[in-house]
Amino acid sequence: QADLQAGTTTCKTLVQHYIAQIQAKQNLNVFLEVFADEALQKAEALDAKLANGETLGRLFGLVIGIKDVICYKGHKITAASKILAGFESLFSATAVERIVTEDAIIIGRINCDEFAMGSTNENSAYGNVLNAYDTTKVPGGSSGGSAVAVQAGLCHAALGSDTGGSVRQPASFCNVIGVKPTYGRISRHGLIAYASSFDQIGTLTNSMEDAALLLEIMAGNDAFDSTCSSKEVPSYSSQLQVENKTKKRKVAVFKEALHHPGLDAEIAEQLQQLLAKLQAQGHEVTTVDFPYLKHLVPTYYILTTAEASSNLARYDGIHFGYRNAEAKNMEHTYKLSRTEGFGKEVKRRIMLGTFVLSAGYYDAYYGKAQKARRLISNTTESIFKNYDFILSPTTPTTAFAIGDKAYQDPIAMYLADIFTVQANLAGVPAVSLPLFKHSNGMPFGCQLMANKFAEEDLLCFAADLMNDK
Repeated sequence: QADLQAGTTTCKTLVQHYIAQIQAKQNLNVFLEVFADEALQKAEALDAKLANGETLGRLFGLVIGIKDVICYKGHKITAASKILAGFESLFSATAVERIVTEDAIIIGRINCDEFAMGSTNENSAYGNVLNAYDTTKVPGGSSGGSAVAVQAGLCHAALGSDTGGSVRQPASFCNVIGVKPTYGRISRHGLIAYASSFDQIGTLTNSMEDAALLLEIMAGNDAFDSTCSSKEVPSYSSQLQVENKTKKRKVAVFKEALHHPGLDAEIAEQLQQLLAKLQAQGHEVTTVDFPYLKHLVPTYYILTTAEASSNLARYDGIHFGYRNAEAKNMEHTYKLSRTEGFGKEVKRRIMLGTFVLSAGYYDAYYGKAQKARRLISNTTESIFKNYDFILSPTTPTTAFAIGDKAYQDPIAMYLADIFTVQANLAGVPAVSLPLFKHSNGMPFGCQLMANKFAEEDLLCFAADLMNDK
């Protein structure tokens, strides 16, 4: 913005630069659609606005991509699925309306795992997204396309969605900042549902300042979403300008996480070094017991697949999107359209969700998982009565090779979410910070969780860690 105000660049120049970058890096398969003409028109209008001395929006000049599960009126949205082929959104998500009002420029819609189901971005009907650091590796998921868009310099920032780590895990794999706010902090109106009690729109950025400003603008009450909080939205961006280093924090670390058998030894070692550094700076770092770590992933997958089986029932080949042309009757239309329209992972989760909700299994699985969620949520809440933050690795490993887990061992892929799903189960905010690099050349992140609606503290402490990097 300073460069725009000084006249050393223009919005049009920025958009032209990003369009050229997207074309040059098409092999990464990040964008499903680029709104090139529209973005250039918006850029020219913003340049004229500046020249005329008009009041500028707080996101003036920000070029942003949106994940293909977030609605933008008059534009296609597919959730990276064949079943929504050709569908055009009739309205914009509240989050999109708010950033557009503040003069952001939306440059395109971004590839992702189909219906946001996956941790590798290998489940898209439109092909894999590749990690720009190493194109043989996955970028993470389901917001892997959004992470690579920022990582590879294809836009300033990107919006993603986070159901169990879908913003933070790709942020870790791609060396960018990923923020998942408190459940209900940002309206879900216009976000295609995967699991409604878990989903939350999040941001992928290169700076904490951009993340704080985007959150500040998108957050807040919305009449279109009954689960959206009416709590006042603090000025997150201005708080980042305040010097916070003198404030000493209380940080909890799970003993079970540090010594988890699936945790890469080098990730554990670098995390220990960070903890020692925090202690040396005067912060209180305490190892605490969290007996439910092994229950997080099973609880998460039972509940999210149950919600998915309900949410995805509407995609039936009748109302909109893909329909099998050979079907002879209504039942045949349902069967063939859903069989051909959904990908393998989505069908797996629908079937699992339908099973755990079925008569005879509901109490054994779904009912029990709801009780486990309550225990996890209560325990998390009690930890935050004594500590400001919970610190952990974002992921147990660095980015793995394409085809390693999604095709060979889906359970191993699900376990990659072991450190991220707690924030969604408990509804608390979390951020992944790009603080580390592995000897294998790949980046990995550190995750911070805070109490519900404590984003202000979380972002400030995260900014301090980034500045100390």
